Amino acid sequence: QVQLVESGGGLVQPGGSLRLSCAASGFIFSLYAMSWYRQAPGKERELVAAISNGGGSTNYADSVKGRFTISRDNAKNTVYLQMNSLKPEDTAVYFCYTRGRSAYWGQGTQVTVSS
Repeated sequence: QVQLVESGGGLVQPGGSLRLSCAASGFIFSLYAMSWYRQAPGKERELVAAISNGGGSTNYADSVKGRFTISRDNAKNTVYLQMNSLKPEDTAVYFCYTRGRSAYWGQGTQVTVSS
């Protein structure tokens, strides 16, 4: 079955960096686009970044452009989200997502940006 397992979240000070990872299994990873979403308390889940199956195309939410970078390693079945210059408003649970015949979500990883 499809599994998406996120890791790399934690507590970081404003201006700091984190790298999230999402390890995928149960499907042919290299055939599918992958995305990162986030959900802050009391807010709707929002798209943060997406990457095409081959990695040649990416797109970002305006709020993270220039600070976050999505990438993937198809040999490792893993997608990453490098987050730099973190702000308190980046605090959220971050989810990995893909869609095949169905939508698949990871369990999420908490990112807290606070001094």
